[in-house]
Amino acid sequence: MGKYLVDIVKSKTKQKITGKMKIIFLIVIIFIVLVMYIKETMNRVQLARKDLIFATTQKGDLAITVDGYGKLVSDKLKLITSLTRATVKEIVLKPGANVNKDSIIVQLENPELLQQVENAKQELSQKRANLRQLKVNQQRELLNEDSNLAELDARYEMAKLRRTAEEKLVKDGIVSQIAYRESVLNEEQLAKRIGIQTVRLTQLATVHKEAINIMQERIKQQQGLLNVAKQRVDRLTVRSGINGVLQSLSVSLGQSLPAGQEIALIGSIDELIALIKVPQSQAQLVELGQVVNVDTRQDIIQGQVTRIDPIVHENTVEIEVRLPQQLPSSARPEQNIDATIIADTLANVNYIERPANAKSQANHYLYRLTKNNDEAVRTKLNFGQKTGRYIEVLAGASVGERFIISDLQNYKTEKIIIN
Repeated sequence: MGKYLVDIVKSKTKQKITGKMKIIFLIVIIFIVLVMYIKETMNRVQLARKDLIFATTQKGDLAITVDGYGKLVSDKLKLITSLTRATVKEIVLKPGANVNKDSIIVQLENPELLQQVENAKQELSQKRANLRQLKVNQQRELLNEDSNLAELDARYEMAKLRRTAEEKLVKDGIVSQIAYRESVLNEEQLAKRIGIQTVRLTQLATVHKEAINIMQERIKQQQGLLNVAKQRVDRLTVRSGINGVLQSLSVSLGQSLPAGQEIALIGSIDELIALIKVPQSQAQLVELGQVVNVDTRQDIIQGQVTRIDPIVHENTVEIEVRLPQQLPSSARPEQNIDATIIADTLANVNYIERPANAKSQANHYLYRLTKNNDEAVRTKLNFGQKTGRYIEVLAGASVGERFIISDLQNYKTEKIIIN
């Protein structure tokens, strides 16, 4: 009987052990399934299709571009300054106004200049009167000298006649030799005096001419002073001088201006250039002669790089772009623009729209869509050069494959379910 009791105890012990093991085994299985489920759940994220951005890998020529921003400026500028001290009497035009060369921008005032003009006019009138008086005096002097010459000519003719008559009489002894000799000397002296008087008249005409020239030169100088004074008065009416647009006005009504004070800046409308800023990190890609597409928000204008500023300012480099002469109406001075410089072209390469946070010459993880487009698998791509909206794909993607290019860096899951 004792043996029978021992067998019963052993049998119950085995049953208890087997039951416990089954429970433990079941718990382990449940735990493993739960872990696998949690792991699978963690590796599968559900996202709405409408919240995602997709892109397809393409193949072809890819332009390497450098994006920049800036503004259009006039290639020809004219700075207008005050010629003399003046006060701003009237402001006719304001910045932004279209102007031609005769457009009045500002009206200045200076009473002293008006007085200078009047004084110069009076002085000029006086000098012209002096010239007329000089000519009258010279005429009178010439008449006197001509009269003296005529008198000498008459006396000379009388002396000549007398000497001729006495020459016959002296042979007959009627006239003494002394009297005849006196007549000869008188004739000779009168001939010399006529010669001297003739030379004097010639020299006097030269002196008179030079005196008139001197007076005329003084009149010319005075006329120049009057013209300068008038120009200063005319400059009180500030005109544009060129066709263009009034870019800035540096004066206010009633302001007192010193000589040389800046008044306005005029820029041409037809001749414009683009000044754009590009990141310093991409400036080494820019070269002279490269094509630039300038976006005015309404039109695209094709230009050419003509100058690269050697100085870096606030991590940007300024690029000057020459534009064609015929420009659309949307192009105006001081207008903000965007620009794309075509630095190079990669021939026959794979590329894709640039994902968020993607860097050139680096690896990047994107989610590639499966064939049914309801799942996306985490895939490593090797990127090459980036340009504008696109980036070169060196490895990890084939032509036609679609990827999610939204910023999903916070997700480390292997798959994404797309609803």
